[in-house]
Amino acid sequence: MTPDTVLLNADIRTMDIARPAAEALAIGGGRVLALGTDADIRALAGPATVRIDAGGRLCLPGFIDAHCHLAEGGLGLISCADLFRARDLDGLRTALGAHARDWPGPVVYGTGWQAGLFGDHNLTRAVIDDVVPDRPAILYDSSFHNACANSAALALAGLDDTSADPPNGHLVRDRDGRLTGMLHEDAVAFLETFLPETTAAERRDGALAGMAHANRHGITGIIDPKVTDDLAGTWAGLARDGALSLAAGGAAWVRPGEDPAAARDRLIALREGNHGHWHLHSAKFFLDGVFENRTAALLAPYADAPGGNAPVMFGAAELADHAALLGAARFQMHFHCIGDAALRAALDCVAAGLAATGPWPSLPQIAPCQLVDPADLPRFAALGAMANLQPLWARRDPVIPDIALDMIGAARLPQTYPFRQLLTAGAAYCLSSDFPVSSLNPFEIIETAVTRQPRRAEGDTPPFLPQEALTVAECVAGYTLHAARAIWRDGAGTLRPGNAADLVLLDTDIFACPPHEIGGTRVLLTLFGGRPVHRDPAFDG
Repeated sequence: MTPDTVLLNADIRTMDIARPAAEALAIGGGRVLALGTDADIRALAGPATVRIDAGGRLCLPGFIDAHCHLAEGGLGLISCADLFRARDLDGLRTALGAHARDWPGPVVYGTGWQAGLFGDHNLTRAVIDDVVPDRPAILYDSSFHNACANSAALALAGLDDTSADPPNGHLVRDRDGRLTGMLHEDAVAFLETFLPETTAAERRDGALAGMAHANRHGITGIIDPKVTDDLAGTWAGLARDGALSLAAGGAAWVRPGEDPAAARDRLIALREGNHGHWHLHSAKFFLDGVFENRTAALLAPYADAPGGNAPVMFGAAELADHAALLGAARFQMHFHCIGDAALRAALDCVAAGLAATGPWPSLPQIAPCQLVDPADLPRFAALGAMANLQPLWARRDPVIPDIALDMIGAARLPQTYPFRQLLTAGAAYCLSSDFPVSSLNPFEIIETAVTRQPRRAEGDTPPFLPQEALTVAECVAGYTLHAARAIWRDGAGTLRPGNAADLVLLDTDIFACPPHEIGGTRVLLTLFGGRPVHRDPAFDG
């Protein structure tokens, strides 16, 4: 077969142990045809073959973000006020006001306010009412586990000072018992049921914007870890239309209290929409919340002055029933776990599922493994669970206080984002971003995984538990070879003949440059199935 495309004069790191490096490769029919020297591959090219000169630059398999809310994040890029950079209430009001003036929709959304700067103590509906008095408005924090609504949004949902907290949710009140507008966990989801639903066209536009954003950063595959029934239809429709510019795996959201048999049947029906590069293969369980609103579930109480704790959001018997039925139907489990009690519950659930179904080629995902009790480190390997790591959080922020550290306390601090301990214990692992909770730029994330520090442009802080750092090679494997297993995508994650021609060409050799320069890496070219889905205007190869 004559190649469609050849990549020449490249430093190719294949992530294939049988042939780790090459100078050139040939692509045909969306797959790698051959690897070799420049002379080898030039000899295969025909008159119509597209020739790409890499200029000696580093080429890697396309990156796979194994925990990335891409459609929601893409919709946010289009339709939400960007509050990530707000550092005080005046800055938040300015950003919200500028967006509200230009946004004609019936609801005003904002995303990204930072816990540690804003929260129950200072962000209220009155703050939002001052800027958006005439339409419902809701502002999500950077974790999307908290939100603040204005008076119009509360009224639309029928919430007043007499309203009770919904299950697994909290309506924040002031000292006089009045609703402040701040919502925690499932109180946010409760209010959202009263807001106008996003349309199919809006969801599609969000997914397209998210994919373009991902392709610019070298990403050719994702797991969407919170797929609703509507969003499953969005991804399936894009796949049927041939409009996917990356491979999308999905984890369908299962809520506490949902009947296990009904949940299994719902997911089986959603799986009927699998097509091409869209594959719904997992079930998603939020087992706790976040430290920022004190809903992380810990084995021992919080270490700060208020103390307290939070329960795991599912009962053990309920999780075991889900694991048995979903495992028999061959759905992989995907867990959100912040606290060590939630993580233990996830591992217990995996064990219960294995006892019910026996071993099968599943790779349960536990993300982001913020706090791991030492006794649970070896259980990952023993149970075949994968640590789905989000390294960007494993640092001390020079501006935003990390209020979680006081809650964790000095005794448990060494078990915070314990990446090296997990790998030493033999845990399977992959890397991810949790976009739009954070940047999806894999190079910024790799830099922090290696340095355990923020980028120098953000400020200089001491490394956070530097003994837990990863190497660049481990990070690249976590974004390619290992992440391909997490997404159930055979033939991805390595560049070898017969595998998908998903690759990225970089302007920087991240294996050789100083660690604090990794985050500035620019993607010059992204190919998905041999097709260019991003090309930097400055690249003339």
